[in-house]
Amino acid sequence: MVKKKISDSKIQSYTLKNAVAHGGKAAQGAVISSLFAEGLEKSEIKNYAKKISEIIKEVNSFSVEEQKVLLEKHKGEISEREVREGLEELPKVPKSGVVMRFAPSPSGALHVGHALTASLNIAYVNKYGGKFICRIEDTNPENIFPEAYKLIKKDIEWLAKKNVEVVIQSDRMEIYYGYAKKLIEKGSAYVCTCSGDKFREYSKLKENCPCRNNDKKENLMRWEMMLGKAETDYKEGDAVLRFKTPDSEEGMENPNPAMRDFPLVRINETEHPRQKNKFKVWPLMNLSVTADDIEMGMTHIIRAKEHRDNARRQEMIFKTLGKKYPWTAFLGRWHIKGMRLSASQITKDVLAGKYSGWDDPKLPTLQSLKKKKYKPETFWKVAEKRGISEVDKVIEEKDFFEMLDAENKKNL
Repeated sequence: MVKKKISDSKIQSYTLKNAVAHGGKAAQGAVISSLFAEGLEKSEIKNYAKKISEIIKEVNSFSVEEQKVLLEKHKGEISEREVREGLEELPKVPKSGVVMRFAPSPSGALHVGHALTASLNIAYVNKYGGKFICRIEDTNPENIFPEAYKLIKKDIEWLAKKNVEVVIQSDRMEIYYGYAKKLIEKGSAYVCTCSGDKFREYSKLKENCPCRNNDKKENLMRWEMMLGKAETDYKEGDAVLRFKTPDSEEGMENPNPAMRDFPLVRINETEHPRQKNKFKVWPLMNLSVTADDIEMGMTHIIRAKEHRDNARRQEMIFKTLGKKYPWTAFLGRWHIKGMRLSASQITKDVLAGKYSGWDDPKLPTLQSLKKKKYKPETFWKVAEKRGISEVDKVIEEKDFFEMLDAENKKNL
């Protein structure tokens, strides 16, 4: 059976319809959703994404009046069949609902960028029931702003209207140690004492590091030397725990260098702002995230597309442990021109006295927007309209706030 081709004119018709309905700005997710009524299948989205993006950019450059005139000419191409509104359905949703997460690092208060990603997860938990978890990822002792723990908790409880469980990774260290040891005992991880430069040479040549062939007994002994604090034990820079990329994934010959025996745990003797000097061995994200996603029963994951390699690494660990990897989707970035969305930089500027505080009206923080009377539901709706799309969205700050204001008026 030949699939029906979606014409450029048809795409433009639905783009114009969406733009006119939303103050002159069409959204990629909404346009794609409307094209499902014309026979577009999910498996074909990637084939049309570039063209849809180009047409949206062109249509959004027109004035609303111009859009209305063009829409009138295209009306005959718009199907009268009902177009799905709201969130796209997620696959394989348990009767008990979904378990989803948002995972900020404690570098400062939450801002608009955080809100848009978190809100899509919140919206799905609201739709299906279940649990929304905010997991503060603080297993890197550096780049932690101590006040951020309270700031994030306050911000996410406001955004999720308290329907959230806040978890701090550095309080769960023994869990990560347990997973590390489990992988060593399965022969799926080894303690590597090669320098970083030396290992990169092996990886470039697709050759095994000498440490890769050590037996389980040797690796368990080395693991204890990583954890130990005696003079003869490993110090920072002496050793890392590596995942042994399975033969089924071509081991050190995996075509993607990022998949070749990647590190799971390292020694970092920097004092942790929360845990002080209690630990010197810290998990890297691919171990801690995997352990948490398993322990917390994550069912669906929506994350930024720059984490695609990390997702692949984590899926490998899941399979090694005999666990089913959660359904995962990736999001493109929101590029809001004129708005600097960096929690670390905002923290530096607030501490330097450039702003009156976290709720300064010139800042894009949630505290600032809350003070301006924006509602949590506003962010949920904006995220819903964007939908699950890997296409980056570029929008002027002025246009972004016009869109936000239009939604906020409905919630007021």
